[in-house]
Amino acid sequence: MSFCYRELISLFDHTFFDTHNTRLELGKDEPIYLPADDVVAHHRIVFAHGFFASALHEVAHWLLAGEARRQQVDYGYWYHPDGRDAEAQAAFEAVEVKPQAIEWALSLSCGFTFNVSCDNLEGTVEPDRHAFRSKVRKQALHYLEAGFPARAQRFMAELQRHYRRSPLTAADFV
Repeated sequence: MSFCYRELISLFDHTFFDTHNTRLELGKDEPIYLPADDVVAHHRIVFAHGFFASALHEVAHWLLAGEARRQQVDYGYWYHPDGRDAEAQAAFEAVEVKPQAIEWALSLSCGFTFNVSCDNLEGTVEPDRHAFRSKVRKQALHYLEAGFPARAQRFMAELQRHYRRSPLTAADFV
């Protein structure tokens, strides 16, 4: 199956533009979330280079962010770029567990392969991808049991409908 970011943009707009004044948009370089301002009347989730995985990841952050966070550039969070030391990497992974759990569920809802992102290619510490993936899986299974955030659940259902996928089960998160 081929995955086209344009299709994902259309599905996102269909699901959320009218209710949340938010669009998913193709960007050139680094991804960013931009709230509506005096120049652009809608909120923008900008993903990198036309990568389907980047779009899913950025959408996952939006699906998790609360109303107050969605009024701030990049949700008001810090981002320490690639090249983190052990302490900064641990902080990065701690805040990435939940969005990556949602991203995994979105990926499964499309039939798209998910890969965790430790995002530290030039850091002074080698991230433990297996340990991080285990934490992300544990969070995804918690969401599956307790319920995903409402917007995440809504978008997962839309993706499952569009891509003709079944609702997720614990067996999907292997």
